[in-house]
Amino acid sequence: MAPNDSAETTGNAADEATGTMAGRRRAARYVVPVAVAGVAAATIGLVPALADSGDPDLPKITAQQLIEKIAASDTEQLSGTVKISTDLGIPSLGGLAGSLAQGGGDGSQGGSGADPQEKLTELASGTHTLRVAADGPDKQRVSILDSAAEYSVIRNGDQVWAYDSKSNEAYHATGDKASGHAEKRGEATAPDSVPTTPKAFAEEALKTAGPTTSVTVDGTAQVAGRDAYKLVIKPKQGGSTIGAITVAVDAKNGVPLKFTLSPSSGGKAVIDAGFTSVDFAKPAGSSFTFTPPKGAKVTEADDAKAQQQAEKRAPEFKLPGGPAGLDELAGGKGVKVIGEGWSAVAEIEAPGGRAIPTSPKSGDVPPAAQQFLDSFGDKVTGKFGSGTVFKTRLVNALMTEDGKVYVGLVTKDALVRAANSAN
Repeated sequence: MAPNDSAETTGNAADEATGTMAGRRRAARYVVPVAVAGVAAATIGLVPALADSGDPDLPKITAQQLIEKIAASDTEQLSGTVKISTDLGIPSLGGLAGSLAQGGGDGSQGGSGADPQEKLTELASGTHTLRVAADGPDKQRVSILDSAAEYSVIRNGDQVWAYDSKSNEAYHATGDKASGHAEKRGEATAPDSVPTTPKAFAEEALKTAGPTTSVTVDGTAQVAGRDAYKLVIKPKQGGSTIGAITVAVDAKNGVPLKFTLSPSSGGKAVIDAGFTSVDFAKPAGSSFTFTPPKGAKVTEADDAKAQQQAEKRAPEFKLPGGPAGLDELAGGKGVKVIGEGWSAVAEIEAPGGRAIPTSPKSGDVPPAAQQFLDSFGDKVTGKFGSGTVFKTRLVNALMTEDGKVYVGLVTKDALVRAANSAN
């Protein structure tokens, strides 16, 4: 398409541009904050638009060309500092994430306090500073910094180490468990198991192309001292909790430098992740080596898994689509999609048709989980009967008393409408 062509594009060029990124992951993924079942069925239609003149003054580019630039980027070496702020409108997930997922997140019941699957979920709330480094697909390091401690995940080939300086605990995985491509929970222990850079967030937003989203280039910016174009992604449909996604893309090498997701309800961003400093030179080899400090408690991935199975520590409180149920949902079993694009809602049948436990009286809901759910739940009624809507600023879920879940990146009213239409 010519650079000045303003016609909407939803065809092969857009599909090919996103194919490089999408091929490494599933075309449809489930977005699931802890304890809230979630599915994001978002498609992207490309609306080429010329970048407005701004500061810095960069050559004009279309949205299609900019996405192609992201997909074609061959930058594999970098180091820098990333600031991530997340405001889903839910309580802090600090210790609750591990409690819900494993029945205890401090390693006191056979797990490890340094397990990346638990520690990295802390990025789902609050503001965090990360130090990152990469040297190709097999050497990566992510460190979460705070005032008194540091948590790091280091991948070097088929070896993954995670270390929590606060508890002096280390977690070690080898072979397939360190590849970062394993699908099952407990096996994706590498840094890419949770988005930690603007590029990872951007790839999630740019997986597929379709007619329900407009994508434009809206001016320029400077991020971490680098010139960048601003790619803006907006739903065309109403009812979505997402207002817009803005990705600042390095004008020189196509690397996303900043990712901002703004809610349709207004207010501060739900997710704001961006480099505050970045260097595209080869990082020092020492960044990807690790030896446990003297006296550190070291947990091997295989040992942790075996002990969990021996103790039968599967969580009593399971929500369809939650961390323990992603694999079942990802295959589409028991899932029906109502609507399309950004307004799509997933209707999920509870396993065995059982009603979702929402009362501590049943004994199925841990007190911490009940307090968490009550903090953002609203009772609703309709043709479907009655249920509770659990809200975040991004993903909302309606859980009915007859054992169904309606979930999506949509408002409470949109969930109720979807549930009514299915009955």
